[in-house]
Formats: sequence, structure tokens, C-alpha cells
Amino acid sequence: MTDTPSEFKIKEPPSDGITATKFGPTSSQFLLVSSWDTTVRLYDVIANNQRMIYNHSDPVLDCCFQDSVHSFSGGVDNTLKMYDFNTQSETIVGTHDKPIRCVEYGADVNVVVTGSWDSTVKLWDPRTPCCAGSFTQPDKVYTLSVAGDRLIVGTAGRRVLVWDLRNMGYVQQRKESSLKYQTRCIRCFPNKQGYVLSSVEGRVAVEYLDPSPEIQKKKYAFKCHRIKENGVESIYPVNAIAFHNQYNTFATGGSDGFVNIWDGFNKKRLCQFHKYPTSISSLAFSNDGSVLAIASSYMFEKGQLDETPEDEIFIRNVSDQETKPKS
Repeated sequence: MTDTPSEFKIKEPPSDGITATKFGPTSSQFLLVSSWDTTVRLYDVIANNQRMIYNHSDPVLDCCFQDSVHSFSGGVDNTLKMYDFNTQSETIVGTHDKPIRCVEYGADVNVVVTGSWDSTVKLWDPRTPCCAGSFTQPDKVYTLSVAGDRLIVGTAGRRVLVWDLRNMGYVQQRKESSLKYQTRCIRCFPNKQGYVLSSVEGRVAVEYLDPSPEIQKKKYAFKCHRIKENGVESIYPVNAIAFHNQYNTFATGGSDGFVNIWDGFNKKRLCQFHKYPTSISSLAFSNDGSVLAIASSYMFEKGQLDETPEDEIFIRNVSDQETKPKS
């Protein structure tokens, strides 16, 4: 795939499946990437080079920035690490009993949140750093998202829980996913009014947090990432969701190799990019919404292939035409 002025490939990508891509909190220059190759890498996407790399003992399933010089990461080694880019030193913050699937930072409440296959969510104080509490979930945690002081957790068994990070004494809302199949990804609207949930069966749901009936009437779901060939429809998992912070529009990435951008409030697809070489495993918009990082990384949906496609990260400069709601 050739580089164009609007899109290019990152040099020195991970050598195995890409699990997460996250931009720094303030600029579109730095991208954090975790991988099954046991690494967390920091890229400068403007210079297109790898600035830093550190390892876990096993595959890394998620990572996040805390600020522009600290990252947190966790994975199959059950261990949460903090890395300081200035001193290039790592700290083991704590552990779960089973692999850590999700790592997010809640800036409004200054807390790192981890979700694990051990059916718990743990909060971590990044100042010490230390564990600030462990909270039992109904099943394995598959995905979570932080919006302000709200935490949305998606578990096995299609359960969705809404927590208040300032008062974790009880669950604010317990829901069942409105989609019939396993939850793959949840991301909150930047305006904190709701969240978007995707499943393994080519569907996305737009949900609202306000429990009042008139607001709940607005929720809906739609089919996407499905390809019809010769009258047969192939249905693909929707692996990744990323929000544009300014416009509240969102991108979805599927195992069909496509990225779509949606206006969730007006129920419209704004655009679809060209097909990527393999499954889209992760997506991330920069804070200002000018850049979208796209991880093209085979997720073994069809088992071992004779030739596994390369793991690649595409950096796409997106325009208002692609991301802004049509008035």
C-alpha cells in the first residue's frame, strides 16, 4: 500500500498483533502502541520514528498515557507497569490474578483504571503509584471506557455496568447489551451523554446514560462491517471504536479491513476509507481530531493462515469533510 499525502505507514511497527494505539493527551505527535510481541512502543508520528520501547514478560493487551511523560500498560503477565519516558525507567504498580485486558486513565479524577479477566476492575493512584481499590464485576472484563467521572465496563455475558469513579460503593446502572452477541468494544461520547458499543457480529449500538424514558427512546443499533459477495453476506467483528473529541463523531474498525466514520447523533455514515490489508484491531484519534491512527493487524479470526499479513500502523490526516457532521 503506497503512502499518500494524507496517509503513511509507521516505520518499525510491532512484530506481532497490535492490541492498542493511543495518542498523547495534548498533541498529535506521540503515539503509544502495545502488542502481542510483549512490547510497548512510543512513536513520534511527525518524524516517523520509534522513540522508546519497553517490555513486559508476556503479550501486552492495553496501554495508556497518564500525561505526556508517563504511560501505564498491562497484559498477559497480570502486571500493571508505569513507565517514565524522561528517566526511561519502569515501575511495577501492582497485579491482577489473571491477564489485564484494559488500561485507561481518567484525567478528571486522576486515576488509572484496569479491567481484568479475573472479573475485577481496579483503580490505581498514579501519584504513589498504588492500588486505590478493587471492584468485583459480574464476569471477565472485555472492554471499558472512562468519560469524566463515569466508568462504563463491558464484560462477558453481554453485561454493561456504569460506575461513578468518585463513589465506587455501588453500581450506578446495570444493563444488558442491546446486541445479541459478545461485546467487543465500548467507548464513551466525549460529551459524556452516552456510549457506543460494538459486537463480534457486525453491529454497533448507540446508548444514552440518562435513564429517563424520553432520552432512552433515542438509543438505537445498526449493522455495519458486512460484505455481500455473490449474494452471500459475510459478517465481521467490530473490533475498534474511536471518538473525535471536537465533533462527537466516531470511527469504527472491523475484521473486514474497513474503517467507517459515523455521525451517531444523526444516524449517518460520513465516509468509508479504502480497504486495509487485514483486520482493524485498534483505532485512535489525536486529541484535536486531526489525525487517526489505524492498526491493521490480523486477529486470527480464521485461524492460522499460510501467510499471516504484516502488522502495520497507518497514520491518516483526516479532514473536516470526513469527520464533521453534515449540517
